[in-house]
Amino acid sequence: MIMSNALKVRGRNTGSVAVATPATRAPHRALAGIVLALSLACVGIAPAIADSRLGPATPLPAYAQECGSCHLAYPPGLLPAASWQALMTGLTRHFGSDASLDGPVAREISDWLSAHAGNGKRAAERPPNDRITRAAWFTRKHREVATATWSRPAIRSSGNCAACHRGAAQGDFDEHAVTIPK
Repeated sequence: MIMSNALKVRGRNTGSVAVATPATRAPHRALAGIVLALSLACVGIAPAIADSRLGPATPLPAYAQECGSCHLAYPPGLLPAASWQALMTGLTRHFGSDASLDGPVAREISDWLSAHAGNGKRAAERPPNDRITRAAWFTRKHREVATATWSRPAIRSSGNCAACHRGAAQGDFDEHAVTIPK
């Protein structure tokens, strides 16, 4: 930096002032470039992180026990709140089964699902019949999976997330950790 006495305010000399030169600006520009690059990288990574973890790290114990006793306790971020509400009010006819719960337990689970439901693009609209596997995002994410793959004995259906997503029970659906059984 070059020191200058040239700065005057209202006609008075204010003393020495550091004046930036091209040589002194270069490290600041490099630092600004690094900060910008890291910021953009984080923006690019955020959707992948948001996409792979779809709920709280620890599910509500009542939800894990009641819903997880029949199927994967799906992370609440997979559906919008309206879908969870519809599913919870229709437990007497839950995809062909009677999954009725006691009132207080049903309310606790319903409130928790609504509080942690998906938002943003994934949950912009309710999927047909409130089925996760019929949601537009699900279809898009699984478009490369052949129809015959879903009927393999180790998979059985598109709703058996844990067959291919080993971290599904923990709410981790990272596409880089998928293993499709033979």
